[in-house]
Amino acid sequence: MPAPKSERLLNLLIMLLVQRRPIAKDRIRELLYPDSRPDAFEKMFERDKDELRSLGVPVEVASIDPLFEDEVGYRIPPEAFALPDIELTPEEAAVVGIASRVWQHATMAQATTDAVRKLSAAGIDVDLDALEIAQPLLTAEEPAFETCWIAVCERMAIEFDYKRPGADNALTRHVQPWGVVRYSGRWYVVGHDSDRGAERVFRLSRVQGPVRTVGPPGAYDVPPDTDVREIARRLAPPTGTEHAVLLVRHGAGHVFRRNADRIETGVAGPDHHSAWDRVEITRPAIGLADDVLAQGSDVVLLEPVAVRQRIIDRLELVAR
Repeated sequence: MPAPKSERLLNLLIMLLVQRRPIAKDRIRELLYPDSRPDAFEKMFERDKDELRSLGVPVEVASIDPLFEDEVGYRIPPEAFALPDIELTPEEAAVVGIASRVWQHATMAQATTDAVRKLSAAGIDVDLDALEIAQPLLTAEEPAFETCWIAVCERMAIEFDYKRPGADNALTRHVQPWGVVRYSGRWYVVGHDSDRGAERVFRLSRVQGPVRTVGPPGAYDVPPDTDVREIARRLAPPTGTEHAVLLVRHGAGHVFRRNADRIETGVAGPDHHSAWDRVEITRPAIGLADDVLAQGSDVVLLEPVAVRQRIIDRLELVAR
C-alpha cells in the first residue's frame, strides 16, 4: 500500500537533503516507492518533486559521475535550503516559537528515523548535520493527533467516537477537518461537523479509540479566510487561569513576555552569566509546566508552587 502523501513528501525531503552526492532515480524508487509500478512511480515522483519545489525546496538535478554526464541524480543542497539569518521582534519570535513546537510530534520524528535508516541500510553516505535545518521539535501526546493532522493535509473527512464531559457514552462524530490547533494548553481539531451542519471544535484528549478517515483525499475545500485559532478561541470551553511568576533570561522566553501582566528587569537570577527579568503572567493552568520546560534553562518558574514541584519532579525523573 502506498505511503500517505504527507509521509512520502517528508521522506523524499529527508532523503534528498542528507545526500552528499546526487542519488539516482532508480535508487529513489527502490528505497521510497518500492511497491509502485514504473509508470506510477514516474507520475508520483514528478508530482512530489514539483510539490517540494512549489514549497520553495531547491531540488537539484546533477550528474552522478563527472565522466558520464547523462547519468543524473537528485539532491537538495543544504546551503541553498537553509534560511539566512533572520532578525525577529519579540512578538514574532513568540509566534515562531509556538509554531516550531508543533513539529516535535513523534510521527514526524519516526518518519525522519525511518528515512535515514533506509539510506544507511542501503550503504548510502548521509550527512545527518543537514537535518538540523528540518529538525522536528514538539510533542502531541494524544493518539488522535496523527490521523487528524494527516486528514487536514489531505482534506479527507474523518469519523471518531467522542465523549463529552458528563456524558455516559461516546457518540460517533463526522467531521471535515480544517485544522489542528493548540489552545489553552490543549489540542483541538477544528472543522465542519457534518451531522450538525456547523463549525465545531473537538478536544483530542476526549476522542475515544482511533480516528478513521472516510472517503478520498481532496473531498472538500476549507472556507476562505478560515482562522482555526479564532474558531477554537470562540467555541472551546473556557479554562481556569492561574497567576504565574517566572525568572526569564534577558532576550528569551518571548512566549511569556508577550502577554505578561508585569515585567521587572535586572533582577537576581539563578546564575550570574546573563541578565534576568521577573515576569508575571495570568494564563490557563493547563500546559504551563510543558511551556516552562520547553524553554530549557532560560526560564525558571517560581509560582505557583504546585506547578513548580511538578516541573522539579519531571526533571529529577529525567536525570535518573
